Amino acid sequence: MIVLETQNLTKKFGGLTAVNAVSMTINQGDIVGLIGPNGAGKTTFINAISGLNPPTSGMVKMFGKETTGLTPEKMCRLGLSRTFQIPSPFPKMTAIESVMTATIFGNPAGKSDPVAHSREMLEFVEFPMKETVVAEQLNTVQLKRLDLARALASSPKLLFMDELASGLSEGELKDIMRIIDKISKKGISILMIEHIMQLIMAVCNRLLCIQFGTKIAEGPTQEVANDPKVTKAYLGE
Repeated sequence: MIVLETQNLTKKFGGLTAVNAVSMTINQGDIVGLIGPNGAGKTTFINAISGLNPPTSGMVKMFGKETTGLTPEKMCRLGLSRTFQIPSPFPKMTAIESVMTATIFGNPAGKSDPVAHSREMLEFVEFPMKETVVAEQLNTVQLKRLDLARALASSPKLLFMDELASGLSEGELKDIMRIIDKISKKGISILMIEHIMQLIMAVCNRLLCIQFGTKIAEGPTQEVANDPKVTKAYLGE
């Protein structure tokens, strides 16, 4: 089953083409790594899909339904959630209050006990602090766990993760690998932007590589990782 499909998705900012006619698919159960050099257009690509910054042209389909240009709120209610490269929670809210915003407003059918569901999400991502901690008191790693709990609280079928592992220690990296595995086992398909190849190679079954906004490779992880075009994009000639 195809969960997500893009066809010639393009995003322009004036005369700059940030994403250039990228077509790709995510199937049910996939963990797809979106890789490429800094400035390749990876975050712009997922922003165009998720409605944060709609595409200039091309098409997005989710679960067989065209969703091109829908708002993030509508995409969320159709089953798409995401984390952000730089988490921006409500600074004065507690951790559980932040997650509850997604529990209450992100679930199409609602939850009979939003507090219990939000607490479950914090426990699921192994949030290391008390649920009553105020968001502005958290460090970057803790904020990323909170952001992930919030993303999962809307009960998504498809999850975008934008550099969730950046800044993690070796031990924390192993923890994130375990949590990603738990997410996948819940039946959630994943598209993850990541620069840490150790993580990508360990958890992803497929890779999509873009450079200068253009897709240069897509396929099984090992095949794409060994593609000379991908090696050149990262290392040069």
